[in-house]
Amino acid sequence: MEFLNTADQVRYQRMTNAELREAFVVEALFAPGQLQLTYTDVDRAIVGSAVPTDSSLTLPTHKELASNYFCERRELGIINIGGAGFVSVDGEKHSMHKLDSLYVARGSESVSFASDDAANPAQFYWVSYPAHRVTKTLHIPQSKAKQVALGDLGSSNERVIYQSICPGIVDSCQLVMGITQLNKGSIWNTKPPHTHKRRTEVYMYFDLPDTERVFHFMGQPHETRALALAPRTAIASPSWSIHSGAGSCNYSFIWAMGGENQQFDDMDHLTLAEIG
Repeated sequence: MEFLNTADQVRYQRMTNAELREAFVVEALFAPGQLQLTYTDVDRAIVGSAVPTDSSLTLPTHKELASNYFCERRELGIINIGGAGFVSVDGEKHSMHKLDSLYVARGSESVSFASDDAANPAQFYWVSYPAHRVTKTLHIPQSKAKQVALGDLGSSNERVIYQSICPGIVDSCQLVMGITQLNKGSIWNTKPPHTHKRRTEVYMYFDLPDTERVFHFMGQPHETRALALAPRTAIASPSWSIHSGAGSCNYSFIWAMGGENQQFDDMDHLTLAEIG
């Protein structure tokens, strides 16, 4: 397991791009045949991926979790962005097609990942937060997610939000998770930018060509920084940071939040004039 030690709202202002990447960006994701984990100090979120090929991959624990198994005191949200596969939770198999989600409840002792076809493997991405109670594991096909259309093409932010792990669909402890897909011609993932100091967030950008980039804006509103992120890269957003990004083309991203409030629209919006 890798570790991400983020900076505070003062130190980030003096950091180089390389230092910002080291503190906030998770680039070690989606290696074929491997399972990867990164522990962040942003609300103790763990970000990971598994790309099973010829054999299944099992989610391990780690000494820093001080647990007998990964989900002993944690909940887990999984979304597949690749070919068809399945996740086995305590022996129960959950088929996962592209953009399906799976919520794994606290207390689940065994979690493993497999692909239907090694030549077109599943690409499982997940985010985990500590959980304070036992709930229920649930598979959410993309068709069952709550769909919300927002924005417009004239403002370059026409998008569809798929809320899959959220109140009304999943009884999670603090995790809220889903997918945003930008329509062709749109590049802004949220407009206007916003903050929500009551919770943190992890973004993972995908579904854009390898030659394109998403410019993720972070920092306090009056002192922002931008990082150019390649496809299939995640970034941790602390509670004090703005949430905003613009791509060199349209793209999709997975968002995952943990904190005090599970309501998706709990945001403190900013005007563009407030951004420095």
